[in-house]
Amino acid sequence: MTIFELGLPGVLLLTPDVHADDRGTFHRVVDLAELAGRGLDPAVAQVSVATNRRAGTVRGMHYQVAPHTEAKTLWVTQGSVLDVLVDLRLGEATYGTWISVPLSADAPHALHVPHGIAHGYQTLLDDTSLTYLISTPHDPASGRTLHWQDPTIGIDWPLPVTAISDRDREAPTWPPSS
Repeated sequence: MTIFELGLPGVLLLTPDVHADDRGTFHRVVDLAELAGRGLDPAVAQVSVATNRRAGTVRGMHYQVAPHTEAKTLWVTQGSVLDVLVDLRLGEATYGTWISVPLSADAPHALHVPHGIAHGYQTLLDDTSLTYLISTPHDPASGRTLHWQDPTIGIDWPLPVTAISDRDREAPTWPPSS
């Protein structure tokens, strides 16, 4: 497995070594010991799956506040997304900045999202699914959403939005709530 550090501290792209033969392929998606060795939270309190019917669907920008902050490791199992991350960690030089990462089932990368990052994505294909390993059980009282179209952040979504929840559409803008 090769690990690439992306533009926000602790955000990692995990690229597996894919072993192929006449039966198909085999690869390791996540190595929790390797994440722990980098000082990241590899805990898994729950495994979640998101399915999306239409290209253009937006989910996010979601995060949880203390004491229930969460780290996530996720990958696309079907379809393709543009994954978007916003740094909400006050002490980081990257506070308030965002990056995006294309993820696809055709290229089996996983993305590690550390504590303190708002996370969301837009589907690029119909029938897109993602699997998440999440470090902390979901706590509805700690769940927050940052507006997906916040002009202060200026995320460049690639497609017109075809589906979005009321919660995401009506989320507050910057600064994030704690």
